[in-house]
Amino acid sequence: MNTTTVAVALGSGGARGYAHIGVLQVLEERGYEIVAIAGSSMGALIAGLHAAGRLEEYTTWVTGLNQFDVVRLMDVSLSAPGVIHAAKILDKVREILGEVQIEDLPIPFTAVATDLTAGRAKWFQRGPVDTAIRASIAIPGVITPFVLDGRVLVDGGILDPVPIAPLAAAGADLIIGVDLGADTGGIDAESHEPHHSVPGAMDMIRRTASPLLEQNFVKSIVDRFAGDPGAEDASEVDPDGVAAVAETSDQESRVIASPSDDSALRKLSRFTIMDRSLDIMQEALARYQLAAFPPDVLIEVPRTAIRSLDFHRATEMIELGRSLTEHALDEQQSRRW
Repeated sequence: MNTTTVAVALGSGGARGYAHIGVLQVLEERGYEIVAIAGSSMGALIAGLHAAGRLEEYTTWVTGLNQFDVVRLMDVSLSAPGVIHAAKILDKVREILGEVQIEDLPIPFTAVATDLTAGRAKWFQRGPVDTAIRASIAIPGVITPFVLDGRVLVDGGILDPVPIAPLAAAGADLIIGVDLGADTGGIDAESHEPHHSVPGAMDMIRRTASPLLEQNFVKSIVDRFAGDPGAEDASEVDPDGVAAVAETSDQESRVIASPSDDSALRKLSRFTIMDRSLDIMQEALARYQLAAFPPDVLIEVPRTAIRSLDFHRATEMIELGRSLTEHALDEQQSRRW
């Protein structure tokens, strides 16, 4: 029996990108041969690690992270054009990857970034893998942009949320796309969480970096999950990094404000507005791009599965990625027969 070859495009979507790990696990378990892989943002990170044969080590690391671990990895900054430097995260990724060039990888790899200087997408298909990843993951307003050869580079998902085009010349039997911003209505993170929940990573940043977070700029980023301004500091966080139970802020994502409803509008933080605006833009762009370059198999991860910055929830997203992939592949095979 001939092995089915696949080219895989891994989309952007922050912490939802952990689902890519489950996608790749299922493809390998079912005997598909990945002959090319491309990614934007978190998709570029997972794709690069897989192409280098280092994804298993990374998976072991991220599935062991709790909320406090995630907070410690986020380099909160007051002066940079992005609240998180991501240096500690990239240091760990470099440790896992080693010094490796894209052109030396056993699987052809493309990382997509957005060139703010030229106003177009940039494909990384040569050079250091870690440089390509760093450029692609720079979420505007959240992670500091990356400057390379005088060009300011940010998140690849801004222009190419599901990078199918780089795979056109791969010659694979199937092209598989993974969309992390699908508006499927099938899974809703808010509906699966209790009324009172453990606060997310950005709330933990507020608690552990309270002197810095008094500044308006940083407060505008973290107030998405902010609660009582007099809440406990880091000394009151338990050893596992799980803070005391706090009232959930999920309601802000459900608010629909009329022009005269100032109280409803005030529940929407600036970060929430920015985050949702990017989501809407990427959802629309992904629909157009997937219509122009339709993959043979499209795996849709609901935008509401988890929040973009819930990087402590790797295990559940990996399992979601696995189940969605199994379902998509079963459907594709049933159509063939």
